[in-house]
Amino acid sequence: MASRKQEKMNYYVGIDVGTGSARAALVSQQGTLAAYAEYPIQKWEPQVDHHEQSSDDIWAACCIVTKKVAQGIDPARIRGLGFDATCSLVVLDKQFRPLPVNQEGDSNRNIIMWMDHRAASQVERINRTRHQVLKFVGGVMSVEMQPPKLLWLKENLRESCWDKAGHFFDLPDFLSWKATGIMARSLCPLVCKWTYSADGGWDESFWKKINLEDFVADNYCKIGTQVLSPGDPLGKGLTPEAAKELGLPAGIAVAASLIDAHAGGLGVIGADVKGYNLPCENQPITSRLAVICGTSSCHMGISPDPIFVPGIWGPYFSAMVPGLWLNEGGQSVTGKLIEHVVQGHAAYPELQAKASARFQSIYTYLNSHLDSIKKSLPVGFLTVDLHVWPDFHGNRSPLADLTLKGMVTGLRLSHNLDDLALLYLATVQAIALGTRHILETMEEAGHSISTLFLCGGLSKNPLFVQMHADITGLPVVLSQEVESVLVGAAILGACASGDFTSVREAMARMGKVGKVVFPKPEEKRFYDKKYKVFLKLVEHQKEYAAIMNEDI
Repeated sequence: MASRKQEKMNYYVGIDVGTGSARAALVSQQGTLAAYAEYPIQKWEPQVDHHEQSSDDIWAACCIVTKKVAQGIDPARIRGLGFDATCSLVVLDKQFRPLPVNQEGDSNRNIIMWMDHRAASQVERINRTRHQVLKFVGGVMSVEMQPPKLLWLKENLRESCWDKAGHFFDLPDFLSWKATGIMARSLCPLVCKWTYSADGGWDESFWKKINLEDFVADNYCKIGTQVLSPGDPLGKGLTPEAAKELGLPAGIAVAASLIDAHAGGLGVIGADVKGYNLPCENQPITSRLAVICGTSSCHMGISPDPIFVPGIWGPYFSAMVPGLWLNEGGQSVTGKLIEHVVQGHAAYPELQAKASARFQSIYTYLNSHLDSIKKSLPVGFLTVDLHVWPDFHGNRSPLADLTLKGMVTGLRLSHNLDDLALLYLATVQAIALGTRHILETMEEAGHSISTLFLCGGLSKNPLFVQMHADITGLPVVLSQEVESVLVGAAILGACASGDFTSVREAMARMGKVGKVVFPKPEEKRFYDKKYKVFLKLVEHQKEYAAIMNEDI
């Protein structure tokens, strides 16, 4: 646990529920982490593309970590609580008890995770409707959004789940309900994942068109009728029951929540950049792109007016920064892809042993190993004849094509540690090339971005950060606090407490620049060529698919 700073100042608790763990932090009004805790959460994968979790397990983990960070602090100094979480679907019955989202009937597993792709046929049918709401998700709805998952439940678990369901929550909203007993939903998940409109509300014709008219019939009470902006206070704050479970004072302010990636954006994108020689200095905040990179990656661009970008989600009004429109690009697997590539390699046991002998993480060891084999060339040039297309779990942005697969070209008849290191490097580069693809698509549509702001687990990897700078040609800003997602969640609690007049003020006060990584201009030509190959890979993949789908 981090050392505590007990100055006479106010603190806020941020709780983040990611793919594999629940985390909490005690954050000061200056944006400094005073305490941190993490606890694993359970995941189930009963079959391919089915990913499930338990809301009871997640809440229990939240209670464990929150009690840890609140220990030893004057309770009167804790002024607010904010939640963020993955955009997973929580299903409860009319008495708020968990319902099964699986064929096995296990009601403990009542969450369809964000990364679950079981509803592929449902989303394909939804996209064939070409309904007007789809223009706000880049023209094509993702299987990771909630309408296809809801339709899957209706069509596949009618008796055991759908007919008994009383409440469908996005996970961030479930957590704020558990804390306050208030059923209000946050604008962020509803707009980003459920097709809600900030100015028009629910579109009745859409739900009827996709055969989910049930929601219209009950006046949307199962999916949300009261909607608040992120950071708005909920009811009378933390209930006595939840306060006891979390180890926090009853009645402290609890904020309307955010999706985890959006909390990361909130935690980094508003920082004061004066004195760092960055192109975004003295420019609007809209010149910044927040990249939240963990298991997956999200690319958050904001604008004063709506910008419609093909294959990029949004524009969503006030979904992250109040008063601004949000476009959200993304890569479905990034950290998970690196892990998959590295752990699946024949030399992985050797890597584990050598990293352990040096008391290093496997990625620190791989980075140093690459330095040792690069000779006189820059590290990145080692992959001159090794190329990866990273869509091992389909393409979220900017192609919005669930059917795309991963590709590797340039393999040799060897499987030693050098080969593993090179494949790791090529995979990191492929993820950065994917970011460039998203960035260029956003700029073609009207965004003007000059600086990247990275946060999340992968931003702790210097190779990952440098590759993003070199391949996009843009400087990368890293936060002073590496746990920017938790800072973002705490910013919500700070706003709900009334200690700041606005989300933007809290962003500027609590988000701080830590390090800036600039691109190496002398390597630009090499990465321009890598990018050309990158685009050729997907072009060829589509050609191969067309050939194989020809009538014989």
